[in-house]
Amino acid sequence: MNRDLTRGPVMRSMLLFAVPMILGNLLQQCYNIADTLIVGKFLGKNALAAVGSSFTLMTFLTSILLGLCMGSGALFSIRFGQRDEEGLTESIRTSFLLIGAGAVLLNVLAFACLDFIRVFLRVPGEVWGDMRAYLQIIFGGIMATFLYNYVASYLRAVGNSVVPLVFLAVSAALNIILDLWFVLGLRRGVAGAAEATVIAQYVSGAGIGVYGVIRCPRLRAVYGRKPVRWSCVKEIGGFSVLTCVQQSVMNLGILMVQGLVNSFGPTVMAAFAAAVKIDAFAYMPVQDFGNAFSTFIAQNYGARKADRIRAGLKGAIGASMGFCVVVSGLVWVFAGPLMAMFIEAGETETILEGVRYLRIEGAFYCGIGCLFLLYGLYRALGRPGMSVVLTVISLGTRVALAYALSAIPAFGVCGIWWSVPIGWFLADVTGILYYAAKRNRLLFWEEEGLES
Repeated sequence: MNRDLTRGPVMRSMLLFAVPMILGNLLQQCYNIADTLIVGKFLGKNALAAVGSSFTLMTFLTSILLGLCMGSGALFSIRFGQRDEEGLTESIRTSFLLIGAGAVLLNVLAFACLDFIRVFLRVPGEVWGDMRAYLQIIFGGIMATFLYNYVASYLRAVGNSVVPLVFLAVSAALNIILDLWFVLGLRRGVAGAAEATVIAQYVSGAGIGVYGVIRCPRLRAVYGRKPVRWSCVKEIGGFSVLTCVQQSVMNLGILMVQGLVNSFGPTVMAAFAAAVKIDAFAYMPVQDFGNAFSTFIAQNYGARKADRIRAGLKGAIGASMGFCVVVSGLVWVFAGPLMAMFIEAGETETILEGVRYLRIEGAFYCGIGCLFLLYGLYRALGRPGMSVVLTVISLGTRVALAYALSAIPAFGVCGIWWSVPIGWFLADVTGILYYAAKRNRLLFWEEEGLES
């Protein structure tokens, strides 16, 4: 079902569109957590450290494709709001060719740079064997990730957030079942966890691809032979490349921090691996709400409905901040039991380090919630470059402070944890001040070259 977000009650429309996206990514986090739970409980601390470091790397690689797809999706939403069928169809075909070529290149580079990864991430010798085995398999799922995210971005752009949820639910359930079978039944170790994930990714990618071709006539444009116009390439690039830069810079910073974490040894690596999964699960709903908010803004931007944009902005801030306050309280209170889900009770040092991480990060979820809304707002208003600026501020601060503070004995690894909310705060202040200064120009369509 496609949902026209330019009509109807503002918050009801936004929430009904957001809920399937939130549920979908919660399911995705569930099967990521299933990997961590099964590996941490049954294969030990070193295996958990290997899978945790691999997850951070794969998040970075996936963010490149996700950013390209999200950027194109923002343009799709604008064209949908403008009711520009020809422009939408051309954008679909051009972006598919460009992003597909990027996915192939990324896949080749991932395998070619496998041995360099150990040096870049400073992976200890006792962890590298498992990590290498995991990555050799998990890289095989990159093309499936591209296919799923591309079709899902188009469907969400035209207001359909339910179908991507269905395919993700199937993938999540299949991954958990295969995880248990491959790791516990077949005793395939970390390789089994990777195999389960890749199979599940191809099921969801192929499934949603077939659905798209059958049920969405516009998507059949990818098979057309009409020449690609350079003006369309530039337009797609303006949205997709900058959104890709924003997503990949964000995750590159996290990857650099992962390298610093790894230098503290397997105990801190394992604590970080488990705590990051809990962290991501906690704030994932507000991230997805930010993406739904972006689609809402983009459709109404294309339809030139400034009043709905302003109303949506006010409602989104209230909903997002309210959610973050509640989740921050829950994570603070239950940090210990949450870590104990992933780590054997005897690994007290690992559990305590993870609890310290969660209580520092969890206290400041309002910061990341606000930042996700700012990312979505500027992407939807045709200013993805501003999202890049905010990401550079947030992650630049995080990386610089992490390395600086962790070198001070009084802070140590705790300095890495404190660098994160400080980066969020600085980026939020910048994004809010920019909006306050440029608010009228941001909604002046004629100067943006987006006339319908």
